Amino acid sequence: MRNALLFLSSIRWQDIADVALNSYILFRLYVLFRGTNTFRALVGLAVLWFFQGIAASLGLIITSWAVQGITALAALIIIVVFRNEIRSVLQVKNMGAILWELPRSVSKTPIEIIVESVFGLSQRKVGALIVLPGNDDLSDIVHSGIPWQGLVSKEMITGIFWEDNPVHDGAAIIQGNQVAEVGVILPLSHRKDFPSYYGTRHRAAAGLAEKTDALMIVVSEERGTVSIAKGNRFDIIHQPRDLVEELKDHVGLSTKQEGWIRRERLELGAAALLSFLMVTGIWFSYARGVDTLISLDIPIEFVNRDPNTDIVETSSNSVRLELSGSGALIRSLRPDQVKVRLDLSKYSIGNNRFTITSENVSVPPGVFLKNVKTPVVEVTLDTLARKDLHIQVDWAGKLPDQTIISEVKLDPEKVQVIGGQRILENLTTVYTERVWVDGLQKSGTTTAKLALNPASLKIAPNSRDRVTIEYTVQKKQQ
Repeated sequence: MRNALLFLSSIRWQDIADVALNSYILFRLYVLFRGTNTFRALVGLAVLWFFQGIAASLGLIITSWAVQGITALAALIIIVVFRNEIRSVLQVKNMGAILWELPRSVSKTPIEIIVESVFGLSQRKVGALIVLPGNDDLSDIVHSGIPWQGLVSKEMITGIFWEDNPVHDGAAIIQGNQVAEVGVILPLSHRKDFPSYYGTRHRAAAGLAEKTDALMIVVSEERGTVSIAKGNRFDIIHQPRDLVEELKDHVGLSTKQEGWIRRERLELGAAALLSFLMVTGIWFSYARGVDTLISLDIPIEFVNRDPNTDIVETSSNSVRLELSGSGALIRSLRPDQVKVRLDLSKYSIGNNRFTITSENVSVPPGVFLKNVKTPVVEVTLDTLARKDLHIQVDWAGKLPDQTIISEVKLDPEKVQVIGGQRILENLTTVYTERVWVDGLQKSGTTTAKLALNPASLKIAPNSRDRVTIEYTVQKKQQ
């Protein structure tokens, strides 16, 4: 139980986003390419990839190398051989069809009105061509249509194909309960098995049916027959009830179709779950499979120190940590992502010993602390105090012969210093940085910065950290 909780706590939000995104991409590829030759080729490619992983894990070096080369070559062959099929899937104007849309479910097409209208035109021998789209996009295949967007009715369908209507020779596209376009020009079929009395309407219906999953309804102007075309089928419909069943099957209202929809939903759910499991397995094998060790020197941060205390001395300002994790996480790890903090709130004035444990170390999720080298750190704390110290110039170098500095005036003469009480008790003077006198011939003025020792001392906010030095140079008296 503890290991499971530790594992769950190590999962980063980036890992969740990574698995979710790639699972969705894999699921979308299944939705787009299922039932195609490309999908079957991709399944074969996936099998090769898994076989290569098994061969590598078993230490079969030559087999793994050979399968890896075959997999790379097969991926290139798939792109070349199935480029037309891939292009037909991806070349859509509606990006939703690629990114999130699922196969179309039940439509609200008014079937009885369409059937009654079609057989009414058949009795009058009025030619008609009606398109009921499926899932495929028709915009790149059909041409010259006039947008209509009228509700389907018997009068509207009859009026569209009446011989005096300018658009009666074209096709009408019905989507849902609306006539979307009229006067549409369809691609013609070049089938050789058509009877000679089939005219342009029949060849246009077969042409679009061969290229898409749309259902075509054709009414012959010469014979008054009603025919349907879908895929490679081209059948004559004799009874209205037969056309009703065909339309119900196309839009998803038949009993058979309802069962197919249920099976399809189960299939899509299973595909989504399988995509998630596959990506999770890949993530686990790569991100959690093999631990990688790394050593880093991390600065120690002292936190929660009493403002009235000062750190006088430490045995070490950094600590070496040994960390482990997946190769991908370790390679992306930056030293600033690792923190070592020592809490000074519970320690007293004087010398203190700290033992660095995992509680003091903060690492990113998925990275684990293996070892702390030299885990004991000694810290000397002291009470902060203020003291006025005399300033002394630190002269350096050698004056010219027979020359001396006879008088020195400092501004300021004293400086207030903040530091540990024990240190300040033993200090009476603070020195400047070195002031060189080599070649000094005459009197003058200079400035120098104060040099605090030890470094834990600080200049009080109301004091200056530089001193002005006015000096007098004169010859030695003989």
